[in-house]
Amino acid sequence: MRADSERTVQVILEAAERVLRADPGASMAQIAEAAGVARTTVHRRFASRESLVEAMAVWAAEQFRDAVATARPDTAPPLVALHQVTANVLRVKVDWGFAMSRTAGGEVERIHEEVRQSCIDLFGRAADSGVLRADVDREWARRVYYALIHEAAEAGWDGGDVDELAARVVDTLLKGVGV
Repeated sequence: MRADSERTVQVILEAAERVLRADPGASMAQIAEAAGVARTTVHRRFASRESLVEAMAVWAAEQFRDAVATARPDTAPPLVALHQVTANVLRVKVDWGFAMSRTAGGEVERIHEEVRQSCIDLFGRAADSGVLRADVDREWARRVYYALIHEAAEAGWDGGDVDELAARVVDTLLKGVGV
């Protein structure tokens, strides 16, 4: 029963992402219809629209964290890890754009801080190995990197290839756009 309930929640979250990305003002009834469940099923799992959106933000943040961890940023060669983190994160941002754009307290902020620290650590490894300049301001580089990922995710919604977008992000981060 529990696994079935978890699958239902996941179906609702995925449907909510699709529906709310297209229409941020969509109703719980529209989300239920897209999920193929009764509106009462959605309300049983989520007391309000706000609690559904918060659950979406937590789910997306967990996917974000897992995308980074799967790339092994602590152990893979820094350039390989940087590309893989970028590709994995782009997939999450493209699939969960609405939810990733929501701010939620506690758990989401904790996860984002964990990922931010992982990124700073990866940039430290990259600087130590000569991939980044040793004198680079890692926090500034992280902010630029996040902005590049955001722009690439926007392009990804238009059907861009995620690995190509990741290569473009990493290339722009490391080489810039100058001559």
